[in-house]
Amino acid sequence: MKKLLLTLALLPSFSFAQELSFKQISPGIYVHHGEHKDIDADYGGDICNLSFVIGKKGIAVIDTGGSPKVGTQLRRAIRKVSKLPILYVINTHVHPDHVLGNIAFEADHPTFVGHSDLANFMAQRKENYLKNLASWVGTAAVGNEVIPPSLTVSSTKTIDLGGRSLNLTAYPTAHSSTDMAVFDTKSKTLWTGDLLFIERTPSIDGDIIGWLNVINELDKIKTTLTVPGHGAVAADGHTALGNEQRYLSTLVNDIRAAIKEERGMEETIKTAGQSEKDKWVLFDIINRRNVALIYPKLEWE
Repeated sequence: MKKLLLTLALLPSFSFAQELSFKQISPGIYVHHGEHKDIDADYGGDICNLSFVIGKKGIAVIDTGGSPKVGTQLRRAIRKVSKLPILYVINTHVHPDHVLGNIAFEADHPTFVGHSDLANFMAQRKENYLKNLASWVGTAAVGNEVIPPSLTVSSTKTIDLGGRSLNLTAYPTAHSSTDMAVFDTKSKTLWTGDLLFIERTPSIDGDIIGWLNVINELDKIKTTLTVPGHGAVAADGHTALGNEQRYLSTLVNDIRAAIKEERGMEETIKTAGQSEKDKWVLFDIINRRNVALIYPKLEWE
């Protein structure tokens, strides 16, 4: 483990003035770490992890950021590294911080890839996303459009970059209703999208019990590196998944106990999950939202 961490530290990183910084975490794999900001606090469109993977034939992009500006910065960073064609743009799920940079790649004519339910959820949320984007990112919203997938994954699918295959797996409702993971068989790197949060408080838009089930599935994958949707790349994906599992399980147990004791949602918001408070960034904001979403669902168990 120490040898792997030392290797990661020695791999080159690069950034450009007013551009995104990237770290090469393994040969041909580059990751940008988004900032830990809340989407409702003028977040600028750059809060999730963005990646690109280079094969012999071309490049796959994994998530594109929360605005046309961030997507354009991502594309420029790719072109500083390689002139190979951008073959695929993969969205790990529907949330705006992961998909609203897609438009920056439209001229490359890539195959846009996502969960089989992604296009439907994009269509449902398009009006809301485009209406709110200016307040989220300011002038960086100019020129935006929601680009749905042209290649969808209902269970598993493999795409070839030339000497490098990416295995795509779509999951039932968990963090969201459109979660998809990406696994590079060459480096054994796993991209979880927001099925895994590191450092930042996990936020839910789907089904918490389904999410706990998917965490168990992800934990069975033998990885060298794990790239979460938010937070640092993990050499020990098992521990990272365990931390997230602990938080979500604590939330479920605390809310169930509150419901059994007939405590209302507002009271439960103040108490549920509080033992996890010092372990996560943006806890007060995100945990409150989580309880508000989960409480009514668990109430009907």
